[in-house]
Amino acid sequence: MSDVFLYSDTERSAALRHEIPIAIGDPFGYAEVGGRTIVLTSSLEQDRIAAARPDAELIEWGDIGFYDLLESGLPRDQMMLELVSRAVARMGLRAATVDPDFPLAVADRLRADGIVLTPDHDTFAQRRRAKSPAELAGIRRAQKAAEAGMAAAAAVLRRAVPEGDKIVIDGEPVTAEQVRAALRDACAAAGAPAPADVIVAGVWQGFGHDPGVGPLPANLPIQIDLWPRDEASGCWADMTRTFVVGEVDDATRAQEALVAEAFFKVRDAVRPGITGRELHAMTCDVFEAAGHKTQRTGPGDDPNEGFQFSLGHGIGLEVHEDPGMGQSGRSPLVPGDVLAIEPGLWEREIGGVRYEDLLLVTDDGCEVLTDYPYDLTP
Repeated sequence: MSDVFLYSDTERSAALRHEIPIAIGDPFGYAEVGGRTIVLTSSLEQDRIAAARPDAELIEWGDIGFYDLLESGLPRDQMMLELVSRAVARMGLRAATVDPDFPLAVADRLRADGIVLTPDHDTFAQRRRAKSPAELAGIRRAQKAAEAGMAAAAAVLRRAVPEGDKIVIDGEPVTAEQVRAALRDACAAAGAPAPADVIVAGVWQGFGHDPGVGPLPANLPIQIDLWPRDEASGCWADMTRTFVVGEVDDATRAQEALVAEAFFKVRDAVRPGITGRELHAMTCDVFEAAGHKTQRTGPGDDPNEGFQFSLGHGIGLEVHEDPGMGQSGRSPLVPGDVLAIEPGLWEREIGGVRYEDLLLVTDDGCEVLTDYPYDLTP
């Protein structure tokens, strides 16, 4: 196995958070050299890192001349590069596999020192595919928060009634912002805050990742897609449901039936060894047979109509991570993968219906981590 080197903080680097499973906001180094695990860090973090990784050797900045460099007149950024260079020399590291997000300035300095650095996505993605017990516990907590957020959103919509083409509460239009605030409050209260751009949107608000603004439509689908992050572990959940306030028309019912057919067909097929590409193809088969365009066939005259996205994605320390669940998803699933499965349809006149659940791949199938009904009625 080749040596590896990571340099970042655990808030921005999922690869590093997997190796050092605590929140650290300042950059530090992690290396595996000749079978040894070595961490370069400051005195402020060394006790926490030692507790999280008692197997690791620690190099503290002061061990390699930090205090002398403070008086050298070097700018701080150059001083830190010098310290990293000294630490790598002390480790005996001569060549390493690094994450593709490895900082360019650090790479330039180490390469100038003669260190060979090889970026490789798969090395670090494969380490994170099968979730650790702590990561899986964090995903489960985040998913419970997602369900609380969805319930809070549905509670707002339950109070609403159609008035013309809008939904209202006590005569005032219900807005995407109002529903989003309610669901974010609920997620935060459950220990997994959701970002400000979670989606509350109907056909008026737009397609894709548009978070949605303004009044929500009556008698048409309203998609709610939220992804809270567990504060303790840094792991994410992801969940989508679709609601209609008012009458559900035949076009929406037809979408609902097709999406449900594809959703449960795929869910029943998830197991180790199958690929995301195969599962995506199952979804496309259902939608294409009903006359809808898919990502596999390419769009029609409207680039958004039909099923113009992947089936979903892996999830863990990043919202979107391996394995791929679309046309490019050629890596077989493994036990411990956590997947967000989200088939859906979109039509320009009504918007769309989409469901999304989290699935844990087990030795012989999958466990559904999401516990929330699929009814269009909120």
